[in-house]
Amino acid sequence: MGVVTKRSSMVFFSDPTDHYSHRVRIVLAEKGVTVDLVEGDSAHPPAELGDLNPYNSMPTLVDRDLVLYESHVMMEYLDERFPHPPLLPVYPVARAESRLFMWRIERDWCSLIESIQNSRSDNVVKKATKELRESILAIAPIFAEKPFFMNDEFTLVDCCIAPILWRLPSLGVDIRPSKQSKPLLAYMDSLFNRESFQQSLSEQERELRL
Repeated sequence: MGVVTKRSSMVFFSDPTDHYSHRVRIVLAEKGVTVDLVEGDSAHPPAELGDLNPYNSMPTLVDRDLVLYESHVMMEYLDERFPHPPLLPVYPVARAESRLFMWRIERDWCSLIESIQNSRSDNVVKKATKELRESILAIAPIFAEKPFFMNDEFTLVDCCIAPILWRLPSLGVDIRPSKQSKPLLAYMDSLFNRESFQQSLSEQERELRL
């Protein structure tokens, strides 16, 4: 790895269209952290990124001599570095459950998003879109029990879910109002109206819902 130039502030390399970058921006906004935001296209990342991140990928977070390039690691680092408000439960069992929820989102939803966005097969895209819609609707009833995902408080799990739900129309996933989807749609409205979420949006992301 190249020498990391010492900086006076935290720097975040972010793809303004990528849901992994978006989830970290939500955490930054939730914590009220000021960063130097460097935006770029993941296919053509900023030139200096190659000296910082061996994978030359975004998102990448630079905090003085520390360079992080995995979104879950960034989110938990920020939660520990800036402990208020806390975005993971205090108790070990609840924290482990939250981490498992994030892992399942990665495995069950993010893999389908990857197929929708990158597959050249119409059949693969159609199948992935159907599976993503059904999987999201399957969890809709849980939002009738608690205001956030399996929790009374906003957590890192919600930070992972929010960018995905925001992108559903652009992914071709139609969540129609129904008795089943009502709690989910109420949750989405709550998330999208949250101040930190609005602050996290890039110009490109705002255009997704225009």
